[in-house]
Amino acid sequence: MANIGADFTKSLVTSKEIMEYEAEILKIHKNLNDRANSKTEFCGWLNLPSKSNKRELEKIKKCAKRIQENSDVFIVIGIGGSYLGARAVIESLTNSFYNMQDKENRKFPQILYVGNNLNSTYINELIELIQDKDISINVISKSGTTLESAISFRIFRNFLESKYGISEAQKRIYVTTDKSKGALKELADEEGYETFVIPENVGGRYSVLTPVGLLPIAVAGIDIDKLIDGARFAQEKYSDTNLKYNDCYKYAVVRNILNKRNKSIEILGSYNPKLHYMTEWWKQLFGESEGKDSKGLFPAGVEYTTDLHSLGQYIQEGPRNIFETILWITKESSDIKISFEEDNLDGLNYLAGKTVNFVNHKAMLGTVKAHVDGDVPNIIIKLDKLDAETIGHLIYFFEKACAVSGMLLRVNPFNQPGVEKYKSNMFKLLKEEVQLQKKK
Repeated sequence: MANIGADFTKSLVTSKEIMEYEAEILKIHKNLNDRANSKTEFCGWLNLPSKSNKRELEKIKKCAKRIQENSDVFIVIGIGGSYLGARAVIESLTNSFYNMQDKENRKFPQILYVGNNLNSTYINELIELIQDKDISINVISKSGTTLESAISFRIFRNFLESKYGISEAQKRIYVTTDKSKGALKELADEEGYETFVIPENVGGRYSVLTPVGLLPIAVAGIDIDKLIDGARFAQEKYSDTNLKYNDCYKYAVVRNILNKRNKSIEILGSYNPKLHYMTEWWKQLFGESEGKDSKGLFPAGVEYTTDLHSLGQYIQEGPRNIFETILWITKESSDIKISFEEDNLDGLNYLAGKTVNFVNHKAMLGTVKAHVDGDVPNIIIKLDKLDAETIGHLIYFFEKACAVSGMLLRVNPFNQPGVEKYKSNMFKLLKEEVQLQKKK
């Protein structure tokens, strides 16, 4: 089983300070587990890996195979937790240039995304790209009324019906929504779309291991059984109530200790571009879960070594309100040796015979030392390798750490009242403007 481990030795937090939270962590652990099976507490993700529905997984795999056979492009329509988790997994575990590869090399449909913004140019350019391709779509929304996703679904549903006719379009539309209620559920029942259920006690940002994430992930050719296996391993591993041996709980504690030291910004960094959308998913997970009641760390992301040449100066010598959590893959899937050059104009012959990963590792170690010396604490999360089991493990690690961290902050990590506020304002302004235009 691929594993991950956390190294807190560069965090500038001592083991003694961590263990002072032992009693509080025990209470939170019990509280979470007491709420795990409630239909109203949004803690269903906690036991999701061990309670995964085999029949549902088989249905997902069967539909994924159908999509792979009849579609060149699979369009995921969703925003926030409705697409970020799937995209994080897909981009972590497929070729960096997956969507640019020829179909023969890619083997599976291109995975493209819409409904995650309101930009008309983006939508039109996507339509232009797919004109001559066979497509299927997966619209993901618990209610069906999330503005960005609902508008995009209208557009692409019409596109499919114009391209294939209503009957064939119905076979190419897959809906992931509430079990029994909501506009999207009602429409899916009327039209006979293939439907998957979002568990009622799992919130969007915790939903990647439900059909919300699993259908797109399976269409991309990723083994969802192994993804679940990795999460199941993590579920068992992080059920340990002993804080001394539970890295997930330690991570939650250390970030809260640093927050109390006025380290109000946490930067998630990695040294592999494949993890870009893992960072984006992490930002939503922690930002929506903790940012309330005037509390919470601000989650930001960097990609090294790229961002050492842009944000590196700020991190090194800017305001001392930052700490970093670094994702490091100990065994990359491939490597390349540096050649010897006769002219040696760049002065790099001393690296001849060494590999790019060797240099990348030294860059990581050097950066960690420089930042820690500059009063930027670092937490290192080491991933054995980048595969489905490891990513499943990492997802569960962050989900549980986020829940515990939010509870340490004394906020509800499972709601998002601020998001609802902007939505109500937006809908009010839209309706007022439309009514005003009608009067004119």
